[in-house]
Amino acid sequence: MATNNVRVREPWPLDETDTVIVRQLQRDARTPNNQLAELAGIAPSTCLARVRSLVDRGVITGFEARVDPAALGLGLQALISVSVRSGARHRMAEFSAEMRRMPDVLQLFFLGGSEDFILHIAARDSAHVRDFVLEHLSAHPFVASTRTSMVFEHVDRAVTIP
Repeated sequence: MATNNVRVREPWPLDETDTVIVRQLQRDARTPNNQLAELAGIAPSTCLARVRSLVDRGVITGFEARVDPAALGLGLQALISVSVRSGARHRMAEFSAEMRRMPDVLQLFFLGGSEDFILHIAARDSAHVRDFVLEHLSAHPFVASTRTSMVFEHVDRAVTIP
């Protein structure tokens, strides 16, 4: 699989000021710059430059609104393990890109091990999950097999700074 989407880099050490900024933005990414600067003990212009630097260095990878799938009528989540046909191994990047474009797919994991991918999907109900598997995976020419597990509870934890 092509690695054009994977960024391998050395860990970037954070000083105390960067640590304060990142911790606060993890708690509330909408913290105003003036408040963030006050918490970090620096000038607002310096704080803005620090945040931009953290983004440029890839420490902060985005600011997003988190949406509860159940609030949108997608109250069931599933993890689908996918094994790719041996003759389609050279097309794994293509398969990955195709799956990432699907609106039902919340997360995609490329694995080493017995399965090649795990898809985390949100669905209305079990019929929706079945239809997704049948239409997009079982009928897919690159897919050898799938295994579906329903998610009973999902606890999402962000990486925290030690």
